[in-house]
Amino acid sequence: MTEMEQKLFPSANHYINIMRLDRPIGIYLLLWPTLWSLWLTAGGLPPLKLLLVFVAGVVVMRSAGCVMNDIADRNIDPFVERTKNRPLATGAMTVQQAWVLFAGLIVIAFFLVLQLNIESIAFAIGGLSLTILYPFCKRLFVAPQLILGLAFSWGIPMVFAATNTAFSLAFYLLWLAAALWIILYDTFYAMVDQADDVRLGVYSTAILFGSYIKLVVGLLQITVLLLLGFVGHLFDLGSLFYLSILASAMLFLRQQFLIRNKEPEACLRAFLENNYIGGILFLGIAINHL
Repeated sequence: MTEMEQKLFPSANHYINIMRLDRPIGIYLLLWPTLWSLWLTAGGLPPLKLLLVFVAGVVVMRSAGCVMNDIADRNIDPFVERTKNRPLATGAMTVQQAWVLFAGLIVIAFFLVLQLNIESIAFAIGGLSLTILYPFCKRLFVAPQLILGLAFSWGIPMVFAATNTAFSLAFYLLWLAAALWIILYDTFYAMVDQADDVRLGVYSTAILFGSYIKLVVGLLQITVLLLLGFVGHLFDLGSLFYLSILASAMLFLRQQFLIRNKEPEACLRAFLENNYIGGILFLGIAINHL
């Protein structure tokens, strides 16, 4: 295939790469808060249709978010070591092709949300707005992770709306805990690119927190654990859930150790290990309802 043909017809690998399907960590991190709320609102295993719609929705919207991110960062990614080989950065895909892919993913997401109630459709519009907005925040806002915290925890209000569950105190505490957890783990991720971000004039909480980053992250970790404890009390969860909080606390301590020298590779490990925290908390909820 000639270079022109490659640009007109990108390979499947380029589509996989721009949607990060080869790096599913983002899918897992987006999925965990959604699964927490599905099991909490159902008091156990949720209806199969609802579960499938939300799992598929997570995969589609995370993919759409990655495509939008690459469109927004197409002029920055070539100058960042971690992102310089992305399809738009190398020219393997055109911006027009990326927009078509994004539109196709949104159509699929719209079909999925049509399987839910009217309230869910309204929240889905909010989720789409955050998906489009977030990639541009790093140029305009000193703490773009705040927007990501809302975007990646948006599955929680979606689930509560879809299941006609009241937006009670338990809901708000769960949503806040998830949003703060997302902010702290994406701060670890931002630490990986901190040198490049400073050079390019891109904002992040890693830059904002500066020399106080371990302290601020530690306070966020403590707050998340306390909020989850209140959530467990309000949802009348048993001791297994509190054991999952204890296990999460141990992993939080390990993350503090990993980021102590702000080494990019260690910070990336601290970020990735949050997948275990999400899974452990889910097991604490799910086993409680068996």
